[in-house]
Amino acid sequence: MQLVIVDTGCANISSVYFAFKRLAVEATISRDAAVIKAADKVVLPGVGTAHNAMAQLQHGDLIETLRGLEQPLLGICLGMQMLTSHSMEGDVPCLNLIPGRVLPMESAGLRLPHMGWNTLHNISSHPLLKGFTRSDYLYFVHSFAVAPGEHALALCHYGSDFAAVIGKDNVAGAQFHPERSGKTGARLLQNFLEWQL
Repeated sequence: MQLVIVDTGCANISSVYFAFKRLAVEATISRDAAVIKAADKVVLPGVGTAHNAMAQLQHGDLIETLRGLEQPLLGICLGMQMLTSHSMEGDVPCLNLIPGRVLPMESAGLRLPHMGWNTLHNISSHPLLKGFTRSDYLYFVHSFAVAPGEHALALCHYGSDFAAVIGKDNVAGAQFHPERSGKTGARLLQNFLEWQL
């Protein structure tokens, strides 16, 4: 299997690479459109701000490449937010692969960023979430989140509900960091590797 991690210039690329390596998969890190298009599976990681990350994709002429992919594409953390229509973080249009908006979190007075371990609920039967339960803990770090909507595959609660996993057609995203979420995070990555369209 040819797995490509898109080189977005963000800080969590190596940890995502090693998370797949622990699953015995050697990923390629690339910002070459031809390499990305030829992959069996594509991962879009990201940390930082949506404005900067989208500017990196624009600079690398990768926006249309990512929009045109037909193979499974997984966005992680900011990478998930970039799959949506628009982010209020810098008021920037995103890839528009999954309808939705990224909004400041309504944390009901809880500390932001939302940083630490939390569980999921309203977990769908999507192949990405095979084996997940409400008692599984995952690691989050974020201050903006995708509002719950029809493309939410699982929700998380931190002051209010937000979409923890989203998906549409060949595209899905996780707000948490699977590469930092132990065996539960590894399960999501393994499910992605096994996801057949």
